[in-house]
Amino acid sequence: MTAPRSFRIVGILLLLWNLMGVGAFIMQYTADLDQLAKTDPYTARIFAAMPGWAWTAYALAVGGGTLGAILLLLRKAAAAPLFLLSVIAVIAQFGYSFIGTDLLAVKGATAAIFPAAILIVALFQWRYARGLIAKGVLR
Repeated sequence: MTAPRSFRIVGILLLLWNLMGVGAFIMQYTADLDQLAKTDPYTARIFAAMPGWAWTAYALAVGGGTLGAILLLLRKAAAAPLFLLSVIAVIAQFGYSFIGTDLLAVKGATAAIFPAAILIVALFQWRYARGLIAKGVLR
């Protein structure tokens, strides 16, 4: 089956989005917490207290999404389960952020806007890949 005209553009945008996520993960994971504490003590405290499983979820979210986007561009059906892994990991990661911390109390409801956008994109890329599999574009 021939890919839709938008296929390559969507795939490249998804890859760039996920690579930005990888960059954010690396910056946050390797942040100098002493320096961060000087400008944003709350975020430094949250990063320092973040359990290993939440960091792992974050890594799986961005890693699964990035690998999924690469496989999508290569027209591989394996993109869909990787995108699903990313969705599940995003939910776990932000579940911790919103349930396991006082983030909303400290930063307010607007703190949920960007995580909601991340979840929407994660769900979109999973559904998009599943749709392409159903059409025979991904094999």
